[in-house]
Parts: sequence; structure tokens; C-alpha cells
Amino acid sequence: MPHPPQMSNKGNYILSLSQFTQWLGGVAEEMGVEIYPGFAGASLVIDHSSESTSDRKDGKGVVRGVRTNEVGLDRSGRMKDSFEPGMQFNAKVTLLAEGAHGSLTKQAVKNFDLRGVVGADAQTYGMGVKEVWRVKPENYRPGEVIHTMGWPLDWKTYGGGWVYHMADGLVSLGLVIGLDYANPYLSPYRELQRMKHHPYFRKLLEGGERVAYGGRVINEGGVQSVPRLFFPGGALIGCSAGLVNVPKIKGTHNAMKSGMLAAETAFAQLERLMEEDSTEPVDMSEYESSLKDSWVWKELKEVRNLRPSFNTPLGIWGGMAYSGVDSLFLKGRVPWTFRHKGTDAGHTGKASGFKPIEYPPPEAPLSTDIMTSVSLTSTNHAEDQPIHLQLPFTSYYSNDSADSSPEDTSGLSKEELAVKARTHHVKVNVGEYAGLLGRACPAGVYEYVDAEKGEAGSWEGKRLVINSQNCIHCKLCDIKVPTQDITWTVPEGGGGPKYSVT
Repeated sequence: MPHPPQMSNKGNYILSLSQFTQWLGGVAEEMGVEIYPGFAGASLVIDHSSESTSDRKDGKGVVRGVRTNEVGLDRSGRMKDSFEPGMQFNAKVTLLAEGAHGSLTKQAVKNFDLRGVVGADAQTYGMGVKEVWRVKPENYRPGEVIHTMGWPLDWKTYGGGWVYHMADGLVSLGLVIGLDYANPYLSPYRELQRMKHHPYFRKLLEGGERVAYGGRVINEGGVQSVPRLFFPGGALIGCSAGLVNVPKIKGTHNAMKSGMLAAETAFAQLERLMEEDSTEPVDMSEYESSLKDSWVWKELKEVRNLRPSFNTPLGIWGGMAYSGVDSLFLKGRVPWTFRHKGTDAGHTGKASGFKPIEYPPPEAPLSTDIMTSVSLTSTNHAEDQPIHLQLPFTSYYSNDSADSSPEDTSGLSKEELAVKARTHHVKVNVGEYAGLLGRACPAGVYEYVDAEKGEAGSWEGKRLVINSQNCIHCKLCDIKVPTQDITWTVPEGGGGPKYSVT
């Protein structure tokens, strides 16, 4: 069937982004760039001194770099023999390029009100789950690209699949599901496994070997959801800014261009400050102007209405009809812009309004249980460390600006507040949403299990278990949990998945 011209891949290359970035990192190091892969930025260094804010009336400070967390804390926050304090990396310019829904980006957006100041919509996301297979030679067609829409999803749920025939007999396949889905019984992981039961996939994968699995959220908001791109002392680039072209299902090209433009602005501003012998914060506003004058903004503006056109009572049918007309004929040259209404978490419906989805059982090796797949990610976290998936009042780190705990006016201790918050989480998420995270998480991190009578943090015989060692850093929980009380923070050192061919 005809497809939007943005989905054309003639002349493109199919490669592993993991391998590409590893190669690119080597090129950067050869040019003198220092890369610290074992250190995760945990919080922004925000300078509120009078010298930094003398010409600023908002009192929000200036970003002067990033801090890492302490390492060598046990699960209860006590120092182990291996304890080392966190480090502070000072910088004249801080560019945030964390991918979708980065933890430092969340801090910057909140502290400087980067959405509110320009009237940007809330960001909306898709959850992508993918696998890489080595297929039989007779099923391998190098360079072939297939896109799908509809099944296994229903007509009310936005999403689609892909098949990319990579080099060396490898095939990448996966499914992206819009996280504004309503049915709390939906499982992105099990939808992918069900998709592979289709005759096309059965034939493609028969006799093959699955070699990798992964999952990550992607931005789907388009220009409507792009916040102000600069703040005192830095800027947002790439997917931290939300520059994915959703119909094209690509964002790497826009991310690279935004980085180039930000670097040019930073260089020019630093030169100016040196010439003037000035200590004022670096002004990155010219970067935003340059981006909006570039082909990146033109490309995003042209497709701005395609993704939100699926958010009507007509579901994917209405979206396909409008997107076809807009992408083929109108090309975004219309006086209107569709808005995103609310957050992805806010679109989640109560379990009482839906029936549980009956997924087919796994048919190994074609489809497997979730933990078999997670084992292919080589995910590793030290078990005896503070849980990096934080409910309110559970952070053990000092100066943790990522802690989303509300202000306490009850007079309770931090431990009592943490128990109260956990009980509320279980009550709402189990009682009203049937334990959504137990199905939505693509790595089996969250479980709502039976609790002993009177157990702290439990509700109606259920308690929450967070298997943080399984986390593949997809960020779904932070975005989709209906109570919006889970904050994804960086774990110790280089913990997380070790993707190599995804």
C-alpha cells in the first residue's frame, strides 16, 4: 500500500546504532575528546550565587556542569569499604544529549520551566521493543525494509512494526507502541512476541537464532512538544530536545545536526566571552535560532500533524486517512496544528473499563518468556546498591536534585513517609490499574506480589517488588505509571544493558 514519503528508505544504510556510536566514540577520542563511559551524570551543578544571578531576576541559577553519585553505598545507603564520593565536572557549557526522557534533562526542564516558557505540549512517547536475529541464508535479503501497522495492536492503539535486513545475515525486527495507550492490560513485550507468531515472521525466523533483545522509549511529540532549547550555561540537543521525525521513524540525523549547531554556537560564545574577559553565563539562545532556521525544523514542522492525527475517536483509521492526505499532498502547509492533550500517564484508563488481554503462550525459540529475552541484553547492576528506581522519600544520595519527593508537612520521619508513599502506590496501581507496570515493563522489573498481613508498604494483601537489577533503562516506568511517583535515576557506574548489535 502507499506509504508516507518520509518512510522511503531508498539510498539509506542499515546499521547497528550501538556499533556506530562505538566507532564514532573512537573517532572522537582520536581527535582529543575525553569520554568517561563508567561515570553517569546524576545531577546538574546549578550555581545560585549572587555573582551568577546578578543579571537574572528569576533566581533559577546557572548550570555549571554535572555531578556523579557516590559509589560504594549498600542497598540501605550505608557506606561500604569501596565507598567513593561523587565527582563534580565543571563546565562553561553543558549540552544534554541523554536520549529520550533523560534524568538531567528532566531537572533542567523543571528548574528553568523550559516547557512553560514557550507553551510547549507535554512530550509523548512510544515504547520500542526489538530483537536481532541471524536468519537462514535463503530468508536473508540484504537492504530490505518492511514497515507494519495494526495487528497485533487493536485499532485504538497507535503503533507499528519493522523488519530491517542488516549486514552479515542479521535481521532487526521490532514493535513501537504509543505510550498514550489506554488499556492497562497491554504488554509491549508480549505484543512483540505475539507479532512473531504471524505467518510472515514464522517463515522469516524459522531455523534462525535470536542474538539480541532491547527496549527504549522514543519521543513522538514533534515540534509541539519541543521545549525551549537553551538555559543559562547550556542547551538540549538530540532526543533530549525531542527531535525525532515520527513518520520517518528516525531521529539520529536530527540529533547529529543539532549537536553540530550547538557546538558552533558554544564555540562562538566562548570566543566572545574570552575576548570581553567576561564571566557571565554562556548564552546559547543563538543555537535555538540556528536550529529553527535549519532543515531539521523544516522537516519536523512538515510532519507535525501526522502523529496527533491518530488521537481521535477514529483511531488508526482516522490517522491513516489524514496522514495520507497531509504527507502526500498538503505536506504540512496548513494553518492548523494538532495539539497533544495531556501526558501518556494521563491517557491510561482504569482496569474496570477493559478486559484482560489473552496472549498466546511462548513457542520457543520463536517467542520466549521475558527473562530469557532480558538475558540477551547482558544487563548488569551491582545488587547491593541503592535502588535507582525511586519512589518518593527513598533517595540515599546527598544533594540529590533528581529526588521527586514532595515537600513534607506531616511531621513524619523519612522512613514513615516512604512507607506511606509505597502504600499509596500499591493502592492506586493495583486497585485501579491492575498492576500496570507488571505488564508494561519490558524487563520484568516490577512485580505486585502477595504480602504478609500488616507488612509495611502493602495494601489489601499486595506489595511492590522492584527488581532493579533487571532494568534495561528504557524509562517506561517514569513515563507511564499512573501515579507518576517513580523517578528513574542513574545507577552506580556503568550499570545497565550492554547492547552490541541493536
